[in-house]
Amino acid sequence: MLDFQEQLLMADGDQSIRVQKYLANQGVCSRRAAEKTIEAGGVSINGQTAQLGDRVLPGKDRVVYEGRNIRFKKPESITIALNKPKGFVCSNDDPYNDRTVFDLLPAEFSKNRLFCAGRLDVDSEGLLILTNDGDLANQLMHPSSLVVKRYQVWLKQPYPKERLSKLVNGITFEGERLKVEQARFLGSKTKETSTELDVAMHHGKKREIRRLFTALGYDVKRLKRYQIGRYSIKGIPKGAGISLQKSDIRKLFQYDEKL
Repeated sequence: MLDFQEQLLMADGDQSIRVQKYLANQGVCSRRAAEKTIEAGGVSINGQTAQLGDRVLPGKDRVVYEGRNIRFKKPESITIALNKPKGFVCSNDDPYNDRTVFDLLPAEFSKNRLFCAGRLDVDSEGLLILTNDGDLANQLMHPSSLVVKRYQVWLKQPYPKERLSKLVNGITFEGERLKVEQARFLGSKTKETSTELDVAMHHGKKREIRRLFTALGYDVKRLKRYQIGRYSIKGIPKGAGISLQKSDIRKLFQYDEKL
């Protein structure tokens, strides 16, 4: 499974992974066993003795483990849409939180090494994409793809209609520019204030929606991502995940004009 640093590298187009992870992914041994073998000098990369922290490009670099050439086998592509409940972290391993989104997956996916293609914070819920397809994850996470994500936001204080443009125009908060692409009230369009909003954005800094409302003086009570592109979470029970077909994956990159 990819850690956060490797997801960042992937977002920048770097498909390399740590050699111990490569060996584990290819079913040679566990990552811990691979690390011990590396420390003992039993692994080489392109003829050079490997060190802990060395990275390899699967399918390009030649990796030898205890005299055996480990040929790259691309795993079957798996992509899952998960309805994430509040209280679960988007991490393969978090020492401060026992509950990760991977604990929600059915047993049939337990052998697959998946990672999050984009995240939701521990207090947020809704649509999350898990995959082992690095190219797909890169497309979904890279800002140039302009993948639109839609959220329902519930606030503790009523938000005035006249300030909706403030969300779209954006503000600078703690040195960062925070904004959304679209914002409207849920329900009746004639209301002058509302605690329920619908917003859309095609980027996403860490906790950006929460920080944006906080900076404007409003507290977020609940935040749910309900759609990515034209793919909706509708029909997926909370805490459940379903495998996506190619037609579903295409919807992730389609733009829905209607907010």
